[in-house]
Amino acid sequence: MMTDVPDLTDLTFEQALTQLQKLVDELENGDGSLEESLARYEQGVKLAAYCNALLDKAELRVQELLPDGAEKAFSGPLDSRS
Repeated sequence: MMTDVPDLTDLTFEQALTQLQKLVDELENGDGSLEESLARYEQGVKLAAYCNALLDKAELRVQELLPDGAEKAFSGPLDSRS
């Protein structure tokens, strides 16, 4: 059974990562047709790109918070939106 992926803009990073892991698990199991596997792969690529974009956005936000713009390790929660 193929995992349904909701609209990406409705997903948090954690939700997108969970969906991506489900797709990877389904692909590794090898169940389904070639067409289903290709659809899973396509969804996975979109989810991976979305996760990367969210991480990039979080990194930029952290850098903006630093007085000199220097990179520094971030140890706070990722879901600290203002």
